[in-house]
Amino acid sequence: MPWKSKGAKAEAADHGGARLARQATVEVAGLLGKRGMSRTDLARLMDVSPGRVSQILSGDENLTLRSLAAVADALELDIKISFVEPKEDGARRPRGLGDGSDAFVYAP
Repeated sequence: MPWKSKGAKAEAADHGGARLARQATVEVAGLLGKRGMSRTDLARLMDVSPGRVSQILSGDENLTLRSLAAVADALELDIKISFVEPKEDGARRPRGLGDGSDAFVYAP
């Protein structure tokens, strides 16, 4: 039986995946804003249609690592993935992206 059909743990993984996808798309949008770039500019750099960039940046929980790698390559950036301990109280707090944008993500 695949892990996806195992109840509460699968649901938690789905919610976590959706949260990570939103965080990644907010990060990309912040980078584009900081660089004064549009989605069309990113599409041109990635050699894909603007519609494909819109799909990538839609916040869809099915966002792939391959898509993120393509964005990073087009922007000449590396991606860093970190696992961190949650706060003791488990509360999620808004955090700025630290890039001067007005974008926020919610993280433990």
